[in-house]
Amino acid sequence: MNILLKNTTIVDSSNKRLHLKKRDMLIKNGVIDKIASKITPPSRTKIIDHKNLHVSAGWFDSSVSFGEPGYEERETIENGLKTAAKSGFTDIVLNANTNPVPDSSSDIVFLKNAAKDSATSLHPLGTLTLKGAGTDLAELYDMKNAGAVGFYDFKSPIENANLLKIALQYAQNFNGLVHSFPLDTKIAGRGVVNEGPVSTKLGLKGIPALAEELQIARDLFILEYAGGKLHIPTLSTSNAVKLVSEAKKKGLDVSCSVAIHNLFATDDVLEEYDSNFKVMPPLRTKKDAKALIKGLKEGVIDFVCSDHTPINIEEKRVEFDNASPGSLGLETFFGILNQIFELETAISLLTKGRARYQLETPSIKEGEKACLTLFDPMAEYTFVKKDIVSTSKNSMFLERTMKGRVFGVICNNQIVN
Repeated sequence: MNILLKNTTIVDSSNKRLHLKKRDMLIKNGVIDKIASKITPPSRTKIIDHKNLHVSAGWFDSSVSFGEPGYEERETIENGLKTAAKSGFTDIVLNANTNPVPDSSSDIVFLKNAAKDSATSLHPLGTLTLKGAGTDLAELYDMKNAGAVGFYDFKSPIENANLLKIALQYAQNFNGLVHSFPLDTKIAGRGVVNEGPVSTKLGLKGIPALAEELQIARDLFILEYAGGKLHIPTLSTSNAVKLVSEAKKKGLDVSCSVAIHNLFATDDVLEEYDSNFKVMPPLRTKKDAKALIKGLKEGVIDFVCSDHTPINIEEKRVEFDNASPGSLGLETFFGILNQIFELETAISLLTKGRARYQLETPSIKEGEKACLTLFDPMAEYTFVKKDIVSTSKNSMFLERTMKGRVFGVICNNQIVN
């Protein structure tokens, strides 16, 4: 298959010769064949010539949930990967929150095989513990050999400190990446939103920032003692950023991420008791959002993720207290991120993170495999239900203005647009 991108602006800050230059790009059989000011297409070539077409290396998302197996009514792997591709993502890390959870090598093989013919590559996480129950370590080494890129009991904190210590020590034998969700459940109690003036006003039980920060402080002490590689997913508080910053200054091998919605929305939006705004960790304050954005700019927070979590309607159309937490994030990721940061910073954030998961980072060079995202950074539109590709429709960004439209991806010798 031949594809010609006409008059496209290349966004690649690692390549000063091409960065922000307009070029034609010819792709033959999945490989970038030629980049030049003008290219005459060979016969039987698909020509892509969108107004204000931009291209970057394919985007990466470190926290995506689907449903299959067990929750296919939320999202199948096939439609989930289609959603990711149409949203601009060529690589996603899949969370371990299916039924049953992936806690063995055969589970990882199933997930990899289910995604093998897709334009978007799926990189599964295995659970850290058997059945995600937090008691005994799962088959970490076998899962790593089967293709797991890390280990994570999704949104379930590791309450047993000794278990985390042992996991970090054991995973060093094969360079495994241990995830630890930052929540002290005793402090959080039955909270459902950020603890503060808004939770008091609305009469909702609060989760104090302390619940996140205590767990992070504990985990970092254990990491300093045990060694190993630790990833803290979806920070949400300003003091959490400070704790990670201090740990990195000590030389600890720790990384962290933040969900896009925690940069954009705050607990002020909860006035209508809309369960689409119920997420975990909860939406915090403007002070927290500013600190998270600053943490990304300074490199303390390693990457931003969609934390894409499809939830079916029966679990959202209930009282706020009883609703399942989670919001869609893939379809709106770029349209929101592009409002918070300048374009070059946004694209840098969208293309970083693979190295932490020992994945190859794509580049825009002749002779390299084409792994590209196509987009228009200036297009503005209102995000409505018909724009949702996911099976579930639980997006907190409905009726919001988006800045930037994604045309699709070219990857794995396929095009999705």
